[in-house]
Order: sequence, then structure tokens, then C-alpha cells
Amino acid sequence: MKKYAKSHEWFDTESGYVGISVHAQEQLGDIVYVDLPAVGKEVKKGEMLASLESVKAAGDVYAPISCKVIAVNDKVSTTPELVNQDAEGEGWLVKVEPTNPSEIDELLDEEEYKKMIEEA
Repeated sequence: MKKYAKSHEWFDTESGYVGISVHAQEQLGDIVYVDLPAVGKEVKKGEMLASLESVKAAGDVYAPISCKVIAVNDKVSTTPELVNQDAEGEGWLVKVEPTNPSEIDELLDEEEYKKMIEEA
């Protein structure tokens, strides 16, 4: 199940994947470069996890939960268009292991996230 941060990242509770929401991808525009962290990097919730560059702007991807990076999606490094085409699927950025699992409960479910976007 996907859970969302207010900063527009998602975390899949089953796979451990983290990426940006379709809404965030639409705001950034066509992504042309993805900078992923090293495997083994530990970050706290809200710290920078990765960065993306689009034809319009550069944007940071923040950790939706405190976690340790256990894998990166090398495909998006060589083919950043995957994030444009499937931001919440094949365009995942990193796979993480939560270091403070209770933070998952603070994330929004899909319905809450959609409501937040509509109200913005």
C-alpha cells in the first residue's frame, strides 16, 4: 500500500520503494536527470534523499520516513524518462528499510493525499 508525505513523496509499505507522486512529477515537468543516494545511506524523515532535474527546475526528494537505503533504481539514472512515464511504478527511486517504523503511521493514505492536493 502506498502512503504519501505532504512533500509529495510516496512510500510503498509492501515493497519498500520510495518515489515522487504523479502530482510532483507534473509540477516538475520532464525530468532529465536523477541523482540517487548511495546504498547504505541513512536519512531522517524530511532530509534530502535524492534530487531531480527537469527542463523547468531542479527539485529535491525528501525522505518520507527515517530510513536506510538498501537499493537504488539504476534504470532511472540512465533513463530518467521512466519517472515521467510512471512516477508511481517503474519510476521508483530507492528501496528503503524504515529505521523508525512508527513514522509510517504519520503518512497520508491515497485519499487523504488527493484531498490535500485539491485543497492546495
